Amino acid sequence: MLVREFGTEAVPAAERWDLWHEVAVRTHLPTLLRSERRDDFRATMRLLSLPDVQISLLDFPQMETVRTPRLIRRSDPEVYQIQCLVRGEGGAAQDGHEETFRAGDLVLVDSSRPYEARHRPAPGPVSAVIVTLPRALLPLPPSAMRRLSAVPVPLRQGLGGVLYRWLTDLAARAGEFTGADAPALARTTTDLLASVLGRCLEAEDTLDPESRRRALHLRVRDFIERRLGDPSLSPAMVAAAHGISVRHLHQVFAEEGQTPAAWIRHRRLERCRRDLADLGLRSRSIQSVAARWGFTDPATFSRAFRRAYGMTPKDYRHSL
Repeated sequence: MLVREFGTEAVPAAERWDLWHEVAVRTHLPTLLRSERRDDFRATMRLLSLPDVQISLLDFPQMETVRTPRLIRRSDPEVYQIQCLVRGEGGAAQDGHEETFRAGDLVLVDSSRPYEARHRPAPGPVSAVIVTLPRALLPLPPSAMRRLSAVPVPLRQGLGGVLYRWLTDLAARAGEFTGADAPALARTTTDLLASVLGRCLEAEDTLDPESRRRALHLRVRDFIERRLGDPSLSPAMVAAAHGISVRHLHQVFAEEGQTPAAWIRHRRLERCRRDLADLGLRSRSIQSVAARWGFTDPATFSRAFRRAYGMTPKDYRHSL
């Protein structure tokens, strides 16, 4: 089973904190947990289990976490726990670093050394995506990684933004994946984390070429996805935005049996098909739907849609 879900509202209010403490410690790291909201601790947890990687989405009111030397001596899985804060604010301390962080930040801690973390709502409940993976899985020097312990890494633009969107989307859509998807999801998550953290350490060159290629491919696809409505979007624009040649861009896509132009067209058509199937958008003309996603010529759009889906946009809309 890839996905497990849990919520404290299944038990009486007085039992919720104890239940959360038990499940959180069992599914994550052995830690001491404290909260000012123990009297009625309303929280949920979604766990996505991949090969060597666990991704969890947690929502809770307020909490403090402490990993002590005694707990480490008793049990140490030798993992990094990497948190992407979606909502709320807090702070963390490890290895002499003590920093505050806010929504949109990534924070890393090492299970082999003591740390403290605190989370507060700002406003509404705290929401965080947590990635837990073996230290050996990240191809970055352990001595360098210590410099990042408890140091907030902003994920608001560039490759950090790609990682933020990847993690939040992965957590939100965890139930859609099958066992066959799991290895690729784990590999992509690890590659993105390694690239983002490597850039922070100025150590991206230590990554193997395949990891860098996959990270570049993800950055490119994310760039395309956010600009599908721009009629001027082209392979040349994509290549220039990423500081590579058009030939290099074609090589990145060729390894997956695609061309950049074909991928742009495919994603535009998929967005158009989604809008045409949306009953709430029936008042929009087919031409306006096409223009919304970068098709400026109705005839060209109609031909491309028919080639892709075997019927005209009009027939597709009427068939639903």
